[in-house]
Amino acid sequence: MEPSSRGPASFLTQANALLRKNLTFQKRNLKTNIGIIGFPVFICVVLVILQNVLNDQLGKAKYRCGCVCIDTNGDGNCETVCGLQYSTPDQVNSCPIPSPPKWPALLQVPRLASRAVRSGFVSSTDLPDASCKDSKSCPATVLFTGRNQTLAESLAGNLFKSTSSSMNFSDYLNLLSSVVPGSDTPTRDTQFIEPAFVSDRPLYVLQPQCTANFTRSVSFEISNRTLELEVECVQGLSLWRDSSSAVNDELFKGYRQENTKRKTNEYIAAYDILNSDENGFNLNIWYNSTYNNDTGYVPIALLRVPRSMNAASNAYLRFLRGMGVMMRLEYVKDMPKSGTDNRFDISSLLGALFFTWIVNLLLPVILNYLVYEKQQKLKIIMKMHGLKDGPYWVISYAYFFSLSAVYMICFVIFGSVIGLKFFTLNDYSIQFVFYAIYVNLQIVTAFLMAAFFSSVKTATVIGHIYVFASGLLGQFLLRFFMEDSSFPRGWIIVMEIVPGFSLYRGLYEFAQYAFMGDNMGTSGMRWKDLSDSQNGMRNVLIIMTVEWLVLLPAAYYLDQVASSGGIRRGPLFFLQYFQKKPSASFRKPSLKREESKVFVEMERPDVSQEREVVEQLLLEQSTSYAIISDNIKKVYPRRDGNPEKFAVRGLSLAVPHGECFGMLGPNGAGKTSFINMMTGLTTPTSGTAYVRGLDIRIDMDEIYTSMGVCPQHDLLWETLTGREHLLFYGRLKNLKGAALMQAVEESLKSVNLFYGGVGDKQAGKYSGGMKRRLSVAIALIGDPKVVYMDEPSTGLDPASRKNLWNVVKHAKRNRAIILTTHSMEEAEYLCDRLGVFVDGSLQCIGNPKELKARYGGSYVFTMTTSSNEEEEVESLVRQLSPSANRIYHISGTQKFEVPKHEVRIADVFRAVEIAKKKFTIHAWGLADTTLEDVFIKVAKGAQSFNLLS
Repeated sequence: MEPSSRGPASFLTQANALLRKNLTFQKRNLKTNIGIIGFPVFICVVLVILQNVLNDQLGKAKYRCGCVCIDTNGDGNCETVCGLQYSTPDQVNSCPIPSPPKWPALLQVPRLASRAVRSGFVSSTDLPDASCKDSKSCPATVLFTGRNQTLAESLAGNLFKSTSSSMNFSDYLNLLSSVVPGSDTPTRDTQFIEPAFVSDRPLYVLQPQCTANFTRSVSFEISNRTLELEVECVQGLSLWRDSSSAVNDELFKGYRQENTKRKTNEYIAAYDILNSDENGFNLNIWYNSTYNNDTGYVPIALLRVPRSMNAASNAYLRFLRGMGVMMRLEYVKDMPKSGTDNRFDISSLLGALFFTWIVNLLLPVILNYLVYEKQQKLKIIMKMHGLKDGPYWVISYAYFFSLSAVYMICFVIFGSVIGLKFFTLNDYSIQFVFYAIYVNLQIVTAFLMAAFFSSVKTATVIGHIYVFASGLLGQFLLRFFMEDSSFPRGWIIVMEIVPGFSLYRGLYEFAQYAFMGDNMGTSGMRWKDLSDSQNGMRNVLIIMTVEWLVLLPAAYYLDQVASSGGIRRGPLFFLQYFQKKPSASFRKPSLKREESKVFVEMERPDVSQEREVVEQLLLEQSTSYAIISDNIKKVYPRRDGNPEKFAVRGLSLAVPHGECFGMLGPNGAGKTSFINMMTGLTTPTSGTAYVRGLDIRIDMDEIYTSMGVCPQHDLLWETLTGREHLLFYGRLKNLKGAALMQAVEESLKSVNLFYGGVGDKQAGKYSGGMKRRLSVAIALIGDPKVVYMDEPSTGLDPASRKNLWNVVKHAKRNRAIILTTHSMEEAEYLCDRLGVFVDGSLQCIGNPKELKARYGGSYVFTMTTSSNEEEEVESLVRQLSPSANRIYHISGTQKFEVPKHEVRIADVFRAVEIAKKKFTIHAWGLADTTLEDVFIKVAKGAQSFNLLS
């Protein structure tokens, strides 16, 4: 094999070609790319609008510190005075509070309808009957357990203290510290105003037994405000349980929802005294987290827990020292604070879910691009024209990374410029590292997913489902587990292996640090915070980095061996890189042909002669033949109950340089299967072929560098022009500079796409014939030594077809061409030799004249007369040729096959002239056998033989 003067294109040359093509392609899709990059900007604008609307609402008088106008001098002029004492609960957050008020610590008491009673799912016999709810006498229950039942029962008896019904509320702090007060008012996010004292719900005093007519309305002063409040007695019931598991079970069943009305059996609290005794007090407390207000980082229901602890401590002191001893819990209060504006950063609140969707939306974009190239077979055609995997992966990866980087940079910069705390409070270097690692992981994930799709629509739908599902599951599943301190941390790490969950966890950490920093006036996440055991960012960064390093080779491997719609390799293809490649001479063929011996004996002499030529060529060390097919076979296995399909049955063929070989055959004959094996799309079942001395089984990458393909269907980028297509494929064939420009100009001129600016129009605006001519030009540019053309003139008008034929005829002078066609005229004009292919096997081979002489040894005599003179016509033909055969007969028109050796053309003309005097002849003709007649005759004969066999 003589090396090309240019040689194959280098890695950098191919990378440059693909990069230029991609940049041009993306320039034509500028509006789409601007839309993609502008999407996060649009989202940030929406967040700013929502933030301004929220700020406007929070700035209204309803949420500003309460004020009144007071006439201090009695002159009728009032002075505005603002402060906590004039504020509603909604206004407290914005008030300056140098000396916060003192509030009694209360116990969270279940409402009457929810207090624990005997029911279908809680059957403890020591609980009150459900009828107590009708009489409004249900007690509020506390559960006890522990190792020392005697001590527990003693504590239970001392938990609630009996008090007088005539309590004086003038000194409410002192009074409520000596009893066990409670409330069923839900907790709020502040203790500056205890919600129980500003609600319409009563205040409770828990006692062992309630006396009649205890309920009373009281009025007392708190923070210079007069409050009206009802005080009621609630019986406190303490019950023993044998173990903490029994307590857990009962608490869980009490919380369970039985129907849409949410029936529950709630308890005040539950105590496990563990190993407590006279020498030590050790306690676990269960509290009802149903009353959590999750606007803060810490459950707000914990604000009602101190009274539970105080009640238990007092019970233990009474056990040790008697009833006269107690530990007072007079009040709780917050730290002083200055006046502030109400702040609520919506970007931090929505960050984890909202931004997960925004960042992940790049995945369907990348996946769509990759699958589009596969669905349109653009990746395949690039590979067939010499593009190697290395440049394709490097340039594609670099492009997607650039797009992702611009996308994320615009996202962060614009979000920071408009002041979203999510971006401005957290360290930008941490954000850079996090986003950089994730976009790399996202690109690799897209490559991995693309290996399993061949339809753009399916890939797009699945991609968007993944995007929204990862965000929703992160918000409503992963977040729940992250905030549950009892859930194993190891399982959270397992869940974060899913890239969407890793993204959510990282954004969640950014959002939490930004939210707390904004509320507390501190900074957000810093590098030192990654060492915090509660911060999951470090684990996320490690997981994503390791996953990227694992998925990158996995994606490449799947692309090679399992890519749907592409050129596949064997599962162990990578082993070939460790093997020493043989020289480019022919491998010695196996002489064992027993399996095809019977088949060979049935072959026609011309086909057998071609097989002998192939076997002789394979024994030579070098040859001028460009293509040698050595008994190549393709058998598709049984499927769905159907037998094996023999697509190609041991084809042997040799095509030298400078020859155009035409393959004729009916649909389904196996022509496309043969072409697919020669171009590497499918692997031969047995046998092989050599292209310029290279084996198609192991050397396809080298073969592609000197191969051109014109596929049956035009594989073009709709937004690239004809010139840009040729520039790209010319660069892949190592054309550069002036030589490249000259080759492109000549190619456009040769297929009539040069004049009138047609070559600079986008291929999507071409007609079908123009696309076909461009495909032929692509196949021939760069002087490929072997070209495969699958019906190149389909859809062309007669003038364009004739021009295209001249281009192909000129091109075959220094290259081998295999051409398939259904046009006999095209085959006769272009092809030096023809082969008729039927049912997977070659039936005959030779140049057009030889085939017509071999299979067309007769003339076709046609005559049209009136129907009552048909017998005279038949008598005339029999006189000329006794063995003539009538092949057509309808309404006075008859056709006869007349053997050439029985007649002379002059005799036929003389006989017709004589016959004209005897009867009326409307039309007549004598034609030689056409190539179409040969094709039909051979195809029918082969099909009849196959049916008989």
